[in-house]
Amino acid sequence: MLSLDLTGRRALVAGVADDNGFGFAIAKCLAMAGATVCVATWPPALNIFLNLIERGKIDDSRRMPDGSLLQFEKIYPLDAAFDTLEQAPEDIRSNKRYKDTGDFSIAGLRAQLVADFGAQPLDILVHSLANGSEVKKPLLEVSRNGYLSAVGVSAYSLVALVQHLGPIFRPNASVLSLTYMASERVIPGYGGGMSSAKAALESDTRLLAFEAGRKWGARVNTISAGPFASRAASAIGIIERMVRYCAQNTPIPQALEAAEVGNVAAFLASPLSSGITGSTVYVDKGYHAMGMPADALTAAGSAG
Repeated sequence: MLSLDLTGRRALVAGVADDNGFGFAIAKCLAMAGATVCVATWPPALNIFLNLIERGKIDDSRRMPDGSLLQFEKIYPLDAAFDTLEQAPEDIRSNKRYKDTGDFSIAGLRAQLVADFGAQPLDILVHSLANGSEVKKPLLEVSRNGYLSAVGVSAYSLVALVQHLGPIFRPNASVLSLTYMASERVIPGYGGGMSSAKAALESDTRLLAFEAGRKWGARVNTISAGPFASRAASAIGIIERMVRYCAQNTPIPQALEAAEVGNVAAFLASPLSSGITGSTVYVDKGYHAMGMPADALTAAGSAG
């Protein structure tokens, strides 16, 4: 029987701070397939996330099919805006939400992984990181710093993670990230340079697939997920309307569930997808295939 089995593999999911987003869903699905899972969390959200776990606030979400609770092997602090701790400004390093977390840079993450698990500890890397400080602004109003910050945190961070963690990949490693269709089509209201960041992420996926494939034998893919009303996505300001519109206009008229993205991520992390790399895989109920609203012809007929 063909089975999806990640037993013996270790995953790192970067960008998990609660139980309400794609990152958490991917972590859970990887664990359900047998992988051990570490997560990396933005330092300002780290204590909140740890408290949610320790107080049992997300036990329902952590419940596995066998009744046990999802366990994270390690939870690391990570601010992927910084390759090394020295790059972080002093006001960041001395901030009360950062100063007691240790080395929260990408280089610090690599050092901690090696210290905890040995020279080559990693089979699966998931990039679930995105932030645009001016995401509610149309592109014509975005500042240079806002634009560059969105691209740096949401796209270059994938490059930086692969640069630093590639040397500690085990053979046949899999790298995954999360993108969105705004990379290729206009989504009014999805601003702040985030559409540009997603376009860069998809372009980098193809080039990293070639370079990391030749250098370490790793595969690199990205999942283009439909809109989902996570806490992080609420920053867009129109996420509920986006979800409703897509649910009404997809070939399968249903709202996307986070677990559906998690299931595809588990497949892409597994040997079953050994022939897939450099790809953008759509998990959006088919919305990307539509060229006009589903009810457009009906509406036009009624108007006539």
